[in-house]
Amino acid sequence: MGSDRGAGGTVGEEQAARWNGPSGNAWVEAQDMVDALFAPLEELLVGTFPAGQGGRVLDVGCGTGGTTVAIARRLGAGGRCVGVDISEPMVEAARVRAGREGAGAAVSFLRADAQDHVFEPAGVFDAVVSRFGVMFFSDPPRAFANLRRAATDDAVLRFIVWRGIAENPFMTTAERAAAPLLPGLPAREPDAPGQFALADAGRVRRLLEGAGWGGVGLRPVDVECVMAEKELVPYFSRFGPVGIALRDVDEATRARVVPTVRAAFEPYVSGEEVRFTAACWQIDAHAG
Repeated sequence: MGSDRGAGGTVGEEQAARWNGPSGNAWVEAQDMVDALFAPLEELLVGTFPAGQGGRVLDVGCGTGGTTVAIARRLGAGGRCVGVDISEPMVEAARVRAGREGAGAAVSFLRADAQDHVFEPAGVFDAVVSRFGVMFFSDPPRAFANLRRAATDDAVLRFIVWRGIAENPFMTTAERAAAPLLPGLPAREPDAPGQFALADAGRVRRLLEGAGWGGVGLRPVDVECVMAEKELVPYFSRFGPVGIALRDVDEATRARVVPTVRAAFEPYVSGEEVRFTAACWQIDAHAG
């Protein structure tokens, strides 16, 4: 999950089509499961803001808005959180969520590519945050420079991203198991836009410092994530490279792939639950 999001350039055009179609709709349909699965990471990100401090926060790659609404609630009176995402279905779901949860004027959402969007007025956000939303830019230097322009001169940046493939075996279990049956699955390319694009700490520092951010620090965080076992097949058949590939295969192929992949996840299953460790970076920086 999180392995097939994207933004920017030619890659961005392809991703915009995908995320304003089947992939975006899949995330909307599964938003309750996704929210529950990554709740510990949302809490980690939201908890870095002192309660009631107010201010203006930009949430990049906000998806269906769970983190955006939670940050706005944390900021308290006088605070505002703006969520931006490339997917119209997800942004619309985020707006519905904000209305349902009574977020009011404290939250707003923007359907745009954060890599290129001109945030107006410039230089107004006290913080720029993201949970798994910044690993997909086709031109990261341009993207992070654009986010710097959106921030105040004393703003903070705070991202949670995935560490490396080797540290997150759960995230590639489906494609490894399905590869013999789905030979067209795309190979992972180091540093290419995708789930693990910001796994290299040195690269992250160079990208952010080159874009005008200073004091860059990366702290490893390892968080146990849990989903119901009954959600496992819907999870891997909706998301990631295998989920994308399964949309186009015939029923006979699907009937071979699904049980093969399900069996590969058995080490993570404990009774009615699936448990795995999300190995991530918490990235912090300030406007420099």
